[in-house]
Amino acid sequence: MAEQHQSQQENEQTAEELHELKRIRREKLAELQQAGADPFRQVRFARDHHTVDIHTRFDELEGKTVRLAGRMMSKRIMGKASFSDLSDRYGRLQLYIKRDNVGDEVYKGYKKFDIGDIIGVSGEVFRTQKGEISVAVQELTLLSKNLSPLPEKWHGLKDTDMRYRQRYVDLIINPEVREVFEKRSAIVREIRNFMDARGFMEVETPCLNTIPGGAAARPFITHHNALDIDMYMRIATELHLKRLIVGGFEQVYEIGRIFRNEGMDTRHNPEFTTIELYQAFTDYHGMMDITEDMVVHVCEKVLGTTKVTYQGIELDFAKGWKRMTMAEAVKEYAGIDFMALSAEQALEAVKAKGLEIEKGKESWGDLMSLCYDEYVESKLIQPTFITDYPVEISPLAKRKPSDPRLTERFECFVYGRELCNAFSELNDPIDQRGRFEHQAALRAAGDEEASMMDEDFLSALEYGMPPTGGMGMGIDRLVMFLTDSASIRDVLLFPTMRPIDQ
Repeated sequence: MAEQHQSQQENEQTAEELHELKRIRREKLAELQQAGADPFRQVRFARDHHTVDIHTRFDELEGKTVRLAGRMMSKRIMGKASFSDLSDRYGRLQLYIKRDNVGDEVYKGYKKFDIGDIIGVSGEVFRTQKGEISVAVQELTLLSKNLSPLPEKWHGLKDTDMRYRQRYVDLIINPEVREVFEKRSAIVREIRNFMDARGFMEVETPCLNTIPGGAAARPFITHHNALDIDMYMRIATELHLKRLIVGGFEQVYEIGRIFRNEGMDTRHNPEFTTIELYQAFTDYHGMMDITEDMVVHVCEKVLGTTKVTYQGIELDFAKGWKRMTMAEAVKEYAGIDFMALSAEQALEAVKAKGLEIEKGKESWGDLMSLCYDEYVESKLIQPTFITDYPVEISPLAKRKPSDPRLTERFECFVYGRELCNAFSELNDPIDQRGRFEHQAALRAAGDEEASMMDEDFLSALEYGMPPTGGMGMGIDRLVMFLTDSASIRDVLLFPTMRPIDQ
């Protein structure tokens, strides 16, 4: 109780100090405005260099005048001369502000500047006696006033959720956070470069749909006032992209936001980003090759290596990813050979393991999937393709000609987590209708993640879809692996958060 009371006192004291600091800064702003120097009236500052330029091109720029702009991150007053650190998009640089160089009035004003103020400077590039590359400021302009003090040690805050709630502060304070999102941008750019070079066309499909389809997931529901109908935020881009394959676009892809009304944890956010791609006249083996080649390309272009360390474990994305069927994986890790068992024998074998079997999920394929989830998935650390999924859990994948219980489907797993999902796409409209009907029955029985009947998609298939391979990958999860980020929140600029007042 004493510790709680002390913590409450500290929080109250911190709040009072913060309120006082904000009051002082507002008073400074009022003084500037009354003097006709309102910083918020500044509309443009023409800079000609960034901080990184000064560091990387010092030999060329030494002794020359440059114009820089950014956020003042430190201030060290030393009589008639002072030092500050200027931060911009690319890094930091030391500024040397001398009264004789900028004039009495400007220097007097600078001394009232606050950490976090946005400033513009013009000055000469030089190196201090201690060897630090700097700019000797000749002109100094306050471009925007900081009214809310920056935390001194953002990572030290007790409420770490504030890093996600106030990402703008997180980005100001922590350069390593900015680096993650710069890498994310580079990863997406290189995915596009890879796809475009392969002849794929990028397209956009609707986010609002009258039927949620393409995945087993619970959708968000909204209402369209003009049409007076409920609509669903998309849970996948699959069915619209397949329609385009029917229409003759033989290689298409979409990078876009997906919305699923499900739980949140370190790997899941209600809205996330995927790439889905579809190619006519290939199959899931072709998709495995494209998936592997794409990830290798991204690693080499963005990181310069296919080896990454994720949460202390080295992952190697170099070509040659392991490939095994789901039945082989279950046999290896669970000790049950489903390929040698009937449905009745499989049920007895799973019961003997003591696993809880969900009602309505007693089929041969459901049972193999249950064992896979329980015994296999967490063991797949290095990139591994798991192939040939049961038809019961693959309503959009083509059956294997050699065994109709299975489908030509694969998922790739890394660090025990699914990275992507792919099929030889089902293009038989009669078979597809039957699977939709099975999903509709599951939905009627209470499975909110089961698919709905999509008559328009069935109509598209009836016009004829060529043999097609398709793949969907979670971009957020790939970024997590390539930036060693433990939580999906670390790779989303603005993750979904519970409101503070709840």
